[in-house]
Amino acid sequence: MTFKKTLAATIVSAALVSSPLWAANHPVTGEKLAEDQTFTYWALDEHSSFDPQIVEDVSGSEHVRNLFEGLLAQDADGNLIPAVAERYEASADKMTYTFHLRKNAKWSNGDPVTAGDFVYAWKRAVNPETASPYAWFMEIMSIKNGAEIIAGEAEVDTLGVTAVDDYTLKVELTDSLPYFPMMVVHTTTYPTHKATIEKHGAEWTKPGNMVSNGAYVLSEHVVNERTVLTRNKMYWNDKDTILEKVVAIVIPDENQGLIRWKAGELDKGPVPTGQFNALQKEFPEEAISFPRLCNYYYTFNLSESGPEAFKDARVRKALAYSLDRKVIVEQILQGGQPEAYTFTPGATAGFTVPKVEFGEMTQAQRDAKAKELLAEAGYSKSNPLKFDLLYNTSEGHKSIATVMSQMWKSKLGVEATLNNMEWKTFLTERGEQNFELARGAWCGDYNEASTFLDLLRTTSGYNDGKYSNPEVDRLMEEAKTMADPSANYTAIEQILANDMPVIPIYHYSGVFMLDSSVKGWPVNNVEQNWFARDLYKVAK
Repeated sequence: MTFKKTLAATIVSAALVSSPLWAANHPVTGEKLAEDQTFTYWALDEHSSFDPQIVEDVSGSEHVRNLFEGLLAQDADGNLIPAVAERYEASADKMTYTFHLRKNAKWSNGDPVTAGDFVYAWKRAVNPETASPYAWFMEIMSIKNGAEIIAGEAEVDTLGVTAVDDYTLKVELTDSLPYFPMMVVHTTTYPTHKATIEKHGAEWTKPGNMVSNGAYVLSEHVVNERTVLTRNKMYWNDKDTILEKVVAIVIPDENQGLIRWKAGELDKGPVPTGQFNALQKEFPEEAISFPRLCNYYYTFNLSESGPEAFKDARVRKALAYSLDRKVIVEQILQGGQPEAYTFTPGATAGFTVPKVEFGEMTQAQRDAKAKELLAEAGYSKSNPLKFDLLYNTSEGHKSIATVMSQMWKSKLGVEATLNNMEWKTFLTERGEQNFELARGAWCGDYNEASTFLDLLRTTSGYNDGKYSNPEVDRLMEEAKTMADPSANYTAIEQILANDMPVIPIYHYSGVFMLDSSVKGWPVNNVEQNWFARDLYKVAK
């Protein structure tokens, strides 16, 4: 497939390199560039990892996209563009993909980036010894023998990925996946440098040890404080990079983050829950809101360790029905987020949000049905349902959890005890089913409905509630090879509305503060896969 050149991929000319940065103008727009090309942004939590095959959160993936580069990337509108691969082709049955790598891609130590680096990384991702939290993603990519290797039933070297030569990568699939190219934008599929990992082991991601192939290198990392990336002079397209430095500051409080943005310490900062409208009036050019490919939900622990009460679908539905989402999005969040009655967001490409029964009711009807269902299950204000509600530390999450518990208490007599944990502990506890009802959120790994619905397959690595429905599994498996799987996705959403293994709350909008000097932010990319190499700062 031939890619057309995009504006996002061509930012600055070689003339910029030979003149002082402060005196340069943007080669396309003519804007005068700021003297200091440092982009500083807010992060709520310490990220999970810098390792492409280990990272599992949004903030960590942002770092990985800047430190490493995969086969393909995205432009400002979310379209696929060349990255390490200059082009690719697919077989007629969409079961074999061949990627042709550019010959000028280098690692930060000067080594060439080869097809073998991808083979190494992908085998590392599926190897049970790596314990990749995203091994399941490699499985749904349908790479030949991937599922068997992850299950420990086949040797790692049998994975269907081959370096035909140093610059040709062949991938063999077990299913016809027309959207496979979208999946290689995901950070788990990024290459890693074998010699560096073998030399340093678990320490390979530390500054001074790390060898990466992206537009930036890791210069500094202070846990729970900051991460600093600086320009990688070995990057194949370094001449078209403008930002010299990228700094992430961890501030575990949205209000403090906003204060520091207002003080000019951050270029990109948070919008605390409920403050968007006021901030938009005060900063009309800098308060940003747009649709995101993300959902916000709560998941029931349906494993053997979960509460007996939650094994009754009537209880789960009562809790879901009695939440007034309109209050949550309009009075608590106030950022343009749509109410959610399905798991998959409406912003998903090719997905039409189906009508589900409880989504068509009025809130009064939902409340009445919730009381009826909970009574049928044996609970009442005199015999209240009690459980713990787990969320990761954040004022926004706390506000939502608080109002949810108040709604349940006033309408149903339910007693929910709020419990918050810092991010990494929260991920561990939720992943090990040490919870009763826990907050969840998912941003699509690619722009297709399966990126959400796969989470609720029996074998999904992020099915933290351990929901299992054979019909969902069957429909998802069948959807993989369908030219138009929309009927299957609609059927699955209907099943989820009936089983209610998760409570959909709202679908995200992107809401943040962005200094007016920062240009190039991809507001039209619903996946929000941003690359610092595409950003620049103009003089004020």
